[in-house]
Amino acid sequence: MDWGTDLWDQYDIIDKHTQSGLELVEKYVKFVKERTEIEQNYAKQLRNLTKKYNPKRGCKEEQECRFSNHQSFLDILNEMNDYAGQRELIAENMMMNICIELTKYLQELKMERKTHLLEAKKAQQSLESTYKQLDSSKKRFEREWREADKAAQYAEKTDQDINATKADVEKAKQQANMRTHIAEESKNDYAAQLQNYNKEQSQFYFSDMPLIFNKLQDMDERRVRKLAQGYVLFSDTEKHVMPIIGKCLEGVTKAGTNVNERNDSIALIEQHKSGFERPGDLDFEDYSQGINRASSDSSLGILGTPKGPLELLGKNRSKPFWLFSKKSKRLTPERIIVMPTVTEDFGHLPPEQRRKRLQQKLDDIGKELQKEVDQSEALEKMKDVYEKNPQMGDPASLSPQINQTAQNMERLRGELNKYESWLTEAGRRGDSMLRRDTLREDALSFRSHSFNNNGSTHEPYSPDGTHSEEGTPDPSQAIYAEFDDDFEEEEEELVAPIGQCTAMYNFPGASEGTITMQEGEVLSVVEEDKGDGWTRVRRANGNEGYIPTSYVSISLSK
Repeated sequence: MDWGTDLWDQYDIIDKHTQSGLELVEKYVKFVKERTEIEQNYAKQLRNLTKKYNPKRGCKEEQECRFSNHQSFLDILNEMNDYAGQRELIAENMMMNICIELTKYLQELKMERKTHLLEAKKAQQSLESTYKQLDSSKKRFEREWREADKAAQYAEKTDQDINATKADVEKAKQQANMRTHIAEESKNDYAAQLQNYNKEQSQFYFSDMPLIFNKLQDMDERRVRKLAQGYVLFSDTEKHVMPIIGKCLEGVTKAGTNVNERNDSIALIEQHKSGFERPGDLDFEDYSQGINRASSDSSLGILGTPKGPLELLGKNRSKPFWLFSKKSKRLTPERIIVMPTVTEDFGHLPPEQRRKRLQQKLDDIGKELQKEVDQSEALEKMKDVYEKNPQMGDPASLSPQINQTAQNMERLRGELNKYESWLTEAGRRGDSMLRRDTLREDALSFRSHSFNNNGSTHEPYSPDGTHSEEGTPDPSQAIYAEFDDDFEEEEEELVAPIGQCTAMYNFPGASEGTITMQEGEVLSVVEEDKGDGWTRVRRANGNEGYIPTSYVSISLSK
């Protein structure tokens, strides 16, 4: 079955049907374009979302990525970013393989349809022109035959008229013969035109138009087939990226299964463990027998067992160390502290953290030393080759590099020995008895040095749990009173803030050197966390102190 045979008389239907088919292709192309826009917007929103929650370099969240739950969240963000890329790929492939291809094919179909319709129109016009000629010859034949019939009747009437002359009769007969001859000619012309028209009509209905209709049918079927392929591509485009999308989703699942709460707890311990012992029992002070002033007023006092991350001063020495307290103490001159400076041997850190940093430093130096050793061996081999084959190079040209490498190796070995000795010392000081003796000696040495240089005792203190010095009650009050102006000058020389932080939790700041803060409070960061878990901050009124780093959200200035 075909259009030329079964729809030979349905030209208008075929015209509308083919036009409707082309409009459907246009509609589908528009639909796919809008789908690609949705995919692109979705991918863009996903990328913005992952960018929003990705930690910035150097921020607190990036430092916490050592924990599995934080790292897994970053893995999820990366997988979602890859997922967004696959959505963009879907949009790109749909645009290239469906929209652009169908649009190009649609233009070709429009031109082809236009050509076929023009051929049909020309055939129709040719048939109509032939019919007009047939109709004209038919009317002429009818008119001439009528005139010939009248002329024959007039000649017969004249011949029967007794009054008519012979000349009139002869003239009437000649006129009738002429009209009859003209009528015969018009008859023959009409017959020829009719034959020609019938031939063209047959050609039109049985050959020309069926061929055009079949061409239109073939065009429409190709359109339908191409459109069907576009429908399939709509699905296949997404199917092709589904394995990758599945891997992205599997990555999200894997990120969830990789979370290990026990390892995170151990990592937190390893990161912040100070190595100090818990506070020991308090001694009974028998006030009924009087206070032994020799112990409080003699020279500069002896340092007791460290009280945790903060060593209590003077009159607070006998009090227990509280992790949290309801009261917040303001830093007064007698509580002013001297912060330990960051030293090369990491002595400002707690024992456990110090050992880790020293071990890490040893590992880094070992790697650098190994590189220098490898380079030295390579240079020696190259020098040996140059000596055996002078044409390849001058051995003397390698001397500067060999000497520099030797110097680097000597320097690194010296640093390695130095840090190994510090690590050995840190291991000894990890022992409780040795640590206490060392702290007492350091306390006496530091207090003597501080007293001789400044005329007043300052108490070194660190929120990471390093030891602090204990001053004698009475002399310290007099000393601080005498040098009140010096403290005011020191307080005026404030360090410029390096950023800001926002409190996420309440912190009472009951221990010496700490500062109280309320949830949501904004403070200036004076000194960032050195790896001990404490950050130094300042209020707008000038009060400074230490707070737990994990209690705040920090934003450092660039």
